[in-house]
Amino acid sequence: MANDTSKPSSNKQSIDSLKTSGFDRRMSIAKTSLNIGRRWAGNSVSGMFLNKEARTARNQAFMEAQANYLASELGKLKGSVVKIGQMLAIYGEHILPPEITRALQTLNDDTATLTWPTIEKTLHKLLGEKLSELDVDPIPIGTASLAQVHRATVLATGEQVVLKIQYPGVADAINSDLALFKQLLKVSNIVPQTRALDAWFEEIRDLLHHEVDYEAEAATTERFYDRLSDDPRYIVPKINRTYSKKRLLCMSYEPGITVVSDELQLLPHERRSAIGQAAIEIMMQEIFVWGEMQTDPNFGNYLVRVSEGDDIDKLVLLDFGAIRQFDNHLLTIARGLLRAGYRHDHQSMMLAMTGYDFFDSMSDKVRSDIASLFLLATEPFSDPENNKDIPSECLDGEKCYIWANSKLHSRLSTKATRAMQSFEFNLPPKEFMFISRKFIGAYTLLTVLDAYTNSNNLVKPYL
Repeated sequence: MANDTSKPSSNKQSIDSLKTSGFDRRMSIAKTSLNIGRRWAGNSVSGMFLNKEARTARNQAFMEAQANYLASELGKLKGSVVKIGQMLAIYGEHILPPEITRALQTLNDDTATLTWPTIEKTLHKLLGEKLSELDVDPIPIGTASLAQVHRATVLATGEQVVLKIQYPGVADAINSDLALFKQLLKVSNIVPQTRALDAWFEEIRDLLHHEVDYEAEAATTERFYDRLSDDPRYIVPKINRTYSKKRLLCMSYEPGITVVSDELQLLPHERRSAIGQAAIEIMMQEIFVWGEMQTDPNFGNYLVRVSEGDDIDKLVLLDFGAIRQFDNHLLTIARGLLRAGYRHDHQSMMLAMTGYDFFDSMSDKVRSDIASLFLLATEPFSDPENNKDIPSECLDGEKCYIWANSKLHSRLSTKATRAMQSFEFNLPPKEFMFISRKFIGAYTLLTVLDAYTNSNNLVKPYL
């Protein structure tokens, strides 16, 4: 949910309130459902006299338009409805039509802000007299579907903090929003109602309830703060418990620039590579050491504190609400896959897949194909001395991996599509999908940074 901290959100449209009551949100979604239903019926009637080819092309264009309309209407509601759409866009690509996934990917957090009087009223309700101890900037520095962020000063000490203020009513609307969203998909006929979709909605329900619990997020942030306090490459905000509540999070203000800013792109290449190496090393520690992972691959979860002297550039880690803990059995499998990838050994990869129901249920041929897919996915983590399949343009003279040259995401998509065409292929376990999306997010980040990384530095400490 990070914004470039030098650019407050003063140019955004402000609204006085959110439609957080069940009635208001039901009416909005019912209207959307009705309009989609009417359009769907009209499209079916008008396409009756077309030949098969023309009808297929017409239906695809219509699906695209319906999906875009759906995303547009959802974006007006804020709250968990938007978050549900975002989560399905990230994790639901195997269960949703591509038109729906593309449309849901347009949902973003850069939406209208709540007016200051509404936010101030919320803060009074949460903090009472303690609010007088803070000087809060009425202009937010960040917005999201569930909350917005304001800078503040603790008057007694001069400490600069940020307040992550949850929009009133959104936590109470999660269950009804999920039911409404699912009903909308059912009425619109644009998504098949399957067990996989039901399972994902249950998963999203759990994730959302966890994400709106700022007491849990405060504890998680403190764990990461302690873990990384001795590593100068990272900054984790310090939680201020005095002004933190279940729906309000107060933490130290940590300035920085976004990872897509022009200023960052102008840094010397070795500095950008160091930032990229630091970003990917966090993921390695999450898997190999801590057993819990920040599963949201959004670039907004990072800022960069650019050094102005001899100090190193620092990666500012934000938003620990989407943390997911994994059981040791799954992590053992994941570690084995990564080690096999480092050695670029197909047989080791097959062996590492053993002992997990999803893989054990496959035929030898399908397991072999999936192992080859994993070998490609772990290419940036493989030892160049062992992996002769790495394209020459992906390595520099020191055998560091050149992310921007790799086209790894597209190569993976092509290979994964072929693998999933097998009639034996089932939807992967949600846990593996969380991990894979985190890897894809990391791949994209390092590509944007044009980082070069050293696989030995990344993997060898965990062999």
